[in-house]
Amino acid sequence: MANLTQKAIKASALKLLNERTLNQITIKDIVEDCGINRNSFYYHFRDLPSLLEEMVMEQADNLISEYPSINSLEEALDAAISFAVNNRKAAMHIYNSVSRDIYEQYLWRVCEYVVSTYINNVFAGYDISEFDKEVIINFYKCACFGQVLDWQRNGMKTDIKKQFMRMCEIKKGMIEEIAERCAVSGKMNSDKERK
Repeated sequence: MANLTQKAIKASALKLLNERTLNQITIKDIVEDCGINRNSFYYHFRDLPSLLEEMVMEQADNLISEYPSINSLEEALDAAISFAVNNRKAAMHIYNSVSRDIYEQYLWRVCEYVVSTYINNVFAGYDISEFDKEVIINFYKCACFGQVLDWQRNGMKTDIKKQFMRMCEIKKGMIEEIAERCAVSGKMNSDKERK
């Protein structure tokens, strides 16, 4: 029963977030929408920010389980923006609220997961140091995170997928070239160390 009540609360909160800004939503609105009493809400959640945080982190967990492997940068971006695309108004309402940090934590976690999963997949056949791998993952993670935040900062008006696809076309083969460079420089460094 508790799980069903939590799901109902989260569904009502998301529905309301797609209709209005976060500061226009009260616990009373949520409990009326899902047909429970206030005590039931407080049994499951401390307050509205704790509900929002759990909803956002649950979205990240769901996304991570939905994408156990990522084979392209395009797929990585699709995963990173899926919540925002499917819930445009809710994403903008959270982004423009005092709880933006919760959304940014979600986005950072998702970008880190999708990029590291993709890079580890691409680099599987190369002998690359962990340090090089971390540097490359950090670069692409920050690029993905920044791209999505910039898109939201501008009201999600542009076609982020089209822009990202074009960038992927322009950069085609670059990640493999980076992997080869890292493997060659790593081999050269280990050869020098042996001498």
